[in-house]
Amino acid sequence: MRVALLAPANSIHTVRWVNGLVARGLEVHLISAHHAEAGAIDPSVRVHQLNLSAPAAYLLSSGQVAACLKQIGADLLNAHYASGYGLLARMTRFRPMLLSVWGSDVYEFPRTSPLHRWLIRGNLRSATAIASTSECMARKVTELFSHPHLFVTPFGVDESIFVPGRDAPQKGQIVIGTVKTLARKYGVDVLIDAFALVVRQMGQATRLRLEITGSGPEEHNLKRQVERLGLVDLVAFNASVPHESVPRMLRRLDIFVALSRDSESFGVAAVEAAACEKPIVVSNAEGFVEVIRHNETGLIVPRNDALAASGALARLLKDEELRSTLGRNARAHVLKHYTWDISLDRMIDAYSRTVSGRFHSC
Repeated sequence: MRVALLAPANSIHTVRWVNGLVARGLEVHLISAHHAEAGAIDPSVRVHQLNLSAPAAYLLSSGQVAACLKQIGADLLNAHYASGYGLLARMTRFRPMLLSVWGSDVYEFPRTSPLHRWLIRGNLRSATAIASTSECMARKVTELFSHPHLFVTPFGVDESIFVPGRDAPQKGQIVIGTVKTLARKYGVDVLIDAFALVVRQMGQATRLRLEITGSGPEEHNLKRQVERLGLVDLVAFNASVPHESVPRMLRRLDIFVALSRDSESFGVAAVEAAACEKPIVVSNAEGFVEVIRHNETGLIVPRNDALAASGALARLLKDEELRSTLGRNARAHVLKHYTWDISLDRMIDAYSRTVSGRFHSC
């Protein structure tokens, strides 16, 4: 199959898709208004750089994309993002077209204004079929436009890279942590408050440590919060790391926490931690609820509830066997449902069905 992806070349998610698909024997072309990081994309992927950069390219590059698709002789166009690239794909009028939604394009973009909502609905309607990384986001898509052909294509993890292990920062410490963008929507401030409550409850004799890996607009405020709570000696902020370094940061942790305030389109951070066999505490954001089973692969607490989160942490800290059991169950769940091979299988199946028109099991 000859597939063209219309997507941001500078995104790790795009890179993983094109590299994975070409490794499966597909002829893969990447058309993008963004530039890929040097060496990130498999040389077998044929990259077509648009003359214009985003966002201008979304409105003005349909002719170039259409000509490129004709030259390629593509069997399928897979556009990623229902907003910018989705609009560009729509204007090419190429069929068949599978539109992959990512999250902010259907959760946030349509709320900007009635015009934005109208635009997204039109882009969704124009697709031959739609792919969503989660069931919860598929429901969100349906609220915007009830497309008759909708696939769920989870964004899995490479279980050979995200592996169990413990790289202790300091022997004898119990390390709680997260690897997330430091934005308010991800509730890192709630995690800090929960950690402060646990420290007061259990005392510093337990040698607790909190590691926050990431960068973002809330970094300064979060560091000030740590200072106000008197936790400077117990909390470490690590700079954001490239995706290939995330497993190493996860292996530094004994407990992984993600307390997002908003709906997660897919709980990939939790799935990555689960693959590393970490016990997990997450908020009840939809994406997390879909991938974590309460009391089986992790603990789920209400959003914006530091007290509930501290209770879940205290429960894990007091019960080493529970930590081990949840971690083992979490990895087993990933191996059954969320490996990268499973994700590629489901995406290639969506491609085949979209090209053939066989949608009966979408």
